[in-house]
Amino acid sequence: MTGQSLSDRLDIVDVCTRMCWHTDKREWDRLRSEVFAEKVLVDYTSLNGGTPTELWADELIEAWRTLLSELDATQHLLTNHLVDVRGDGAVATADFQATHLLPNTLGGPLWTLGGHYRFTLRRTPAGWRIDGLRMTTAWATGNRHIMERTTE
Repeated sequence: MTGQSLSDRLDIVDVCTRMCWHTDKREWDRLRSEVFAEKVLVDYTSLNGGTPTELWADELIEAWRTLLSELDATQHLLTNHLVDVRGDGAVATADFQATHLLPNTLGGPLWTLGGHYRFTLRRTPAGWRIDGLRMTTAWATGNRHIMERTTE
């Protein structure tokens, strides 16, 4: 923990945790005001392929709102946080488990995956904000098809 304050570490862990909390509670405005910087480099390539993409925070939040609005519930858990602060920038890593619920006729109602996140953050006048988000999937179980939109 050399070169960083306990306060910075706690604030960074809190911001990363708020990303999961506000997402699960569908508190989209709070994600914008309390969690993300104006732009976020998003990397979900371990799950979906493709390439990392820089998005405006509002675009990212709207994409999550659209994707998750069809699910009955989600629960994203973070643990084992490690934080490295370098001046007004920081890198935090944490293990995650994400469970998604949607009862359906095409298989089981749950899809759960686990792995780790790597967050980059920067200090702003409003506090620490996430400006980079890389998810690395280590495992998954259940029915991934609940994440696919169905048309009837």
